[in-house]
Amino acid sequence: MTGREYLFTVRQVTRYLKALISQDATLQNVAVRGEIADFVRHHSGHLYFTLKDESAELRCVMFREEAASLTFAPESGAEVVARGTITVYEARGQYQLVVRELQRAGVGDLYLAFERLRQKLAEEGLFAEERKRPLPSFPRKIAVITSPVGAAVHDVLIVLRSRWPAAEVVLIPAAVSGPAAAPEIVQSLKRLHVIEGLSVALLVRGGGSLEEMAAFNSEPVARAIASAPVPIVTGIGHESDITIADLVADRRAATPTAAAVVAVPDHRALLHRVQAVRGGLAERLRRLVARYQRELALLRARPVLCRPRLALADHRQRLDEAVGKQREAFNRRVRGLSERLVRAQEKLRALRPQAVLARGYSLTRLPDGTVVRSARQVSEGVRAEVVFAEGFARVMVEKSVLPSERNKDSV
Repeated sequence: MTGREYLFTVRQVTRYLKALISQDATLQNVAVRGEIADFVRHHSGHLYFTLKDESAELRCVMFREEAASLTFAPESGAEVVARGTITVYEARGQYQLVVRELQRAGVGDLYLAFERLRQKLAEEGLFAEERKRPLPSFPRKIAVITSPVGAAVHDVLIVLRSRWPAAEVVLIPAAVSGPAAAPEIVQSLKRLHVIEGLSVALLVRGGGSLEEMAAFNSEPVARAIASAPVPIVTGIGHESDITIADLVADRRAATPTAAAVVAVPDHRALLHRVQAVRGGLAERLRRLVARYQRELALLRARPVLCRPRLALADHRQRLDEAVGKQREAFNRRVRGLSERLVRAQEKLRALRPQAVLARGYSLTRLPDGTVVRSARQVSEGVRAEVVFAEGFARVMVEKSVLPSERNKDSV
């Protein structure tokens, strides 16, 4: 080992190389064309794959946020153009492409036009979830916009009639490919405004190339879908095909058949659910009735209900006893008051002047009615009236003597 030699750890070497690559402006925004191999969609939403050509391979990763904007489903064997940044994955010591954009190879101007229109309509809010209308639970009239020939219309009609035969289906024919497709689809969507009682409309066609589905990536069709009077369900192409019409529609289905399934309920499943609910309600009602019957039987077994007169016997007897006690107390009270009244009357009679006079007393009154209570009130020669228990006598006073003078007078 020379004095100029520097000893790195593996981590230091990896970080040094990563720093060198990150300083290269060309590698920060690079476009790579190749064939996808070893494609894996992780449960986290991240995409892992390899880009390869005849003589080399490049590991790639596309994270969940960028993968959400893909307009097709990547798969092994597909020719694509990936745009992103070259970086080093330190844990494995390998360089890789962190993909920001991924598109099919060879789509050229059509793809670029698609991306420009998608960005424009997205900025206007035509793809926003809050403007999308809910589908009716039980549609009564359904419009189907598609080519009148081909497997798509046949499959859709079979599914609609099989799943929801109660609905009326209105077929609105329109070209779904070629130069006339976009104007005819727009006119068909405008016809929805004059169909009375319409619940929902399906816009469907089978799979095809990007060129064949150009009508569904046109701005007039997108705006006609956005202004439709009823919810629009699209079923365009295969599961991996996503068009501007799908992004504007109220509901996107992977295929025409799936669009029919999304638009209507299955009457057989509903009937099964109704029968299950009815059976469940019947069972709940049976259990409820049985419970009430048991509770009623318990109530009937109680003495107060099975022999109510006997249950009231004690209470009636106690009531009689209470009434008797109250009556006796009342009588005692009346007798006591009566005795007090008699004694008061006797006392009053004893205190009456007539009673006092009857015992030999008399009452002396002057001519003006004044009762004489003292010898000082009379003098010699005064006339007075003496009242007895029976009758009265008029007298003239000969002499009045006070108690203190009685002894002197006797002397």
